[in-house]
Amino acid sequence: MQNEIIGLYGIGALVVMLLLRMPIGISLIAVSFSGIWATVGLRPAWGLLTAVPYDFAAKWTLSAIPMFLLMGYICFHAGLTKGLFEACRVWLVRLPGGLAVTSVFASAGFASVTGSSIACAAAMGRIAVPQMIANRYDPALATGSIAAAGTLGALIPPSILLILYGIFVQVPINQLFVGGAIIGIITALSYVFIIIARVMYNPMLAPRIDETPPMRERIAKLLDTWPIIILVTLVLGGMFSGLFTATEAAAVGALLALMFSALRGQLTKEATWRSIVDTLSTTGTLFIISVGANLLTRFLALTGTSELIASTIISLELSGVALLVGITLLYLLLGMFLEPLGAMLLTLPVLLPILDKANIDLIWFGIFLVKLLEVGMITPPIGINVFVIKSAVGNLASLGTIFRGVIWFIVADLAVVALIIAAPEIITYLPSLMPN
Repeated sequence: MQNEIIGLYGIGALVVMLLLRMPIGISLIAVSFSGIWATVGLRPAWGLLTAVPYDFAAKWTLSAIPMFLLMGYICFHAGLTKGLFEACRVWLVRLPGGLAVTSVFASAGFASVTGSSIACAAAMGRIAVPQMIANRYDPALATGSIAAAGTLGALIPPSILLILYGIFVQVPINQLFVGGAIIGIITALSYVFIIIARVMYNPMLAPRIDETPPMRERIAKLLDTWPIIILVTLVLGGMFSGLFTATEAAAVGALLALMFSALRGQLTKEATWRSIVDTLSTTGTLFIISVGANLLTRFLALTGTSELIASTIISLELSGVALLVGITLLYLLLGMFLEPLGAMLLTLPVLLPILDKANIDLIWFGIFLVKLLEVGMITPPIGINVFVIKSAVGNLASLGTIFRGVIWFIVADLAVVALIIAAPEIITYLPSLMPN
């Protein structure tokens, strides 16, 4: 039992370091290295510390991450995504809460080329919130709808969280993307339902805008987004049809983003430089955390702690639903304090043995997990998207107002989580038809 005790002490030390707000990547590496040292000695610990980063980074599939990031940052910095909000606005403005509904669909479109919830929330917050406030929308509805819609970047392909999950648990990324797209669409529609229902019940939340754009303007605005339409169609269509792997699709997407930006005369030196720097910075951060998670997996396996925890939980003979409810509560709690990637990679080494013993489908669980992480991005007190929106809108809304605005969308998210548990075939059916 001595090794298992070392593992439990390691988990405790990791929790303390995270509570002290130490960077999660550094915390994972420090605890894992120290624990392996205490378990099998210094030389094996150094050996793993030098071998694991290379073994992880050498995976060919990982090259999809910087390529998808580069595609998204080029689209963002070169301005290819600017027309999404206007294109959606001219078609949807007449609906109850039309500008908020527009924000949801524009965010979904933005997410489909960036894969980043934070970038999505920041961009839409700057564009849409001032327009909604100017049209006398309730500030909580205006900011809450965009904070929630920004989380779609975690689900809608190309989701960086789904790529890392697929690599970590060794399941096909294309199948994860199909499942993520399905739940992403359901989530977006649930947000739209919440907005329309609330505004119909209380029209003062979003006074109707008396504007009927002519069909010519609608078509012109839609055609102005042609780079995004072509990019999404070719990249996602290529993946879902089996023409591209996720890695190949990422490379094609980055190349197309460069070409379209150049054709429109928007590929400036500044946009190119900022895209490259942001890509390298984000990739480095992701890789450090991922290496730490891999080391933690080795540490828990060496000590037998993950097996001990899994056996203990399975011995409780919980039903499948009870187990999933427990996992849901765990991630809702973690979402209050940790950013999504850290919460995922921190817990997967412990949860995977449990999922294996409980015979839970890992494709299904990946979508379920990312959906829970998405909810955590708007859960108080550290809902990261709420702080992003606050930074984007300045004095137009307080933090309290934004948190008040996201409550309704958290309810919608929990309804979607319940649907995923009650009807898992919503996720698993289409991926099961795809080749591995």
